[in-house]
Amino acid sequence: MAKSAPEVDTTTAKDNLIAGKPVTRLGNVSIPTLTVYEPKGKSTGAAVVVFPGGGYHILAIDLEGTEVCDWLNSVGVTCVLVKYRVPDSGPYPKSSAALQDAQRALGIVRSHASEWHIDPNRVGVLGFSAGAHLAAALSTHFEQRLYNPVDATDRINCRPDFAVIVYPGYLALADQNFAPNSEIHVSNQTPPTFLVQAEDDPVHVENSIAYFQALKNANIPAEMHLYARGGHGYGLRRTELPITAWPKLVETWLQTIQVAVPAAP
Repeated sequence: MAKSAPEVDTTTAKDNLIAGKPVTRLGNVSIPTLTVYEPKGKSTGAAVVVFPGGGYHILAIDLEGTEVCDWLNSVGVTCVLVKYRVPDSGPYPKSSAALQDAQRALGIVRSHASEWHIDPNRVGVLGFSAGAHLAAALSTHFEQRLYNPVDATDRINCRPDFAVIVYPGYLALADQNFAPNSEIHVSNQTPPTFLVQAEDDPVHVENSIAYFQALKNANIPAEMHLYARGGHGYGLRRTELPITAWPKLVETWLQTIQVAVPAAP
């Protein structure tokens, strides 16, 4: 992916506001990075690697990134925000660049588990839209790196221990009557997964439905919440719509699967 332009906020005055606030749309990302946000108070020891959405064209780096980390930190979870390469870095296999960045990120997180005070066996992923597809792609493509190893980190397991998939795209193919994406191979090793989407999502709620059915067929523990209204791209910004309370559902789910249990007083 040749990049001639510098990394830049591509937001314009014409872009839609979300819950009355603008969104920082980061474009031309040629150097992937990860940023660690540790809880200020007691930590549960769990960590979540976050993939913002943006159609593999930009990254909604605040709406689906830093604001997510603020929430996760508030419930005692370490957040690792991944700035993966865009544009034209996915979906896999059209391009493998974003998935390479995701694989590398999981290995890095586990290699620093002691330093960052996290349990290497409780490292999950959370993604939105294209980032949700990336989380699902990593949940099903972890046995072999898609790039030549860089260092010892790339010998560390990059399978997520759990996944949160928020208004995903690319998991059902609209031009094939919403058939499941055959490149997302759910197996008995795919991690437990939480899904949330709105029925009126223009990206199509069938993405969640198809993935949930594949998880069910493979006997993978999964929880799905579908709402009548919500559209697409709301992040964690609260509105009058019930779907925007989804983070509370995730908090309960993480406790249910014994991943993020509140620390003892």
